[in-house]
Amino acid sequence: MTTQTAEDISPDYKVADIGLADWGRKELNIAETEMPGLMALREQYGTEKPLKGARIAGSLHMTIQTAALIETLVALGAEVRWASCIIFSTQDHAAAV
Repeated sequence: MTTQTAEDISPDYKVADIGLADWGRKELNIAETEMPGLMALREQYGTEKPLKGARIAGSLHMTIQTAALIETLVALGAEVRWASCIIFSTQDHAAAV
């Protein structure tokens, strides 16, 4: 018999309102059009996954722009963990993405 703990069944993240993810995704799509450098990195190196095996942890204001950075790191192969540095600057819709 296997026993499950709370860690086994609960997510390992905390987001104020995960229901804001759709709004966050729309905002992220707009932000990506304003971040050509990150999009060029994804396009040029996305298939190569140069960050494969890299484990990156960050702590920065959780904004839509930060979400674009995180998604770029993941697209390049990194495993990413993130913590917002100040709860009052967190954009909940960005965290929900």
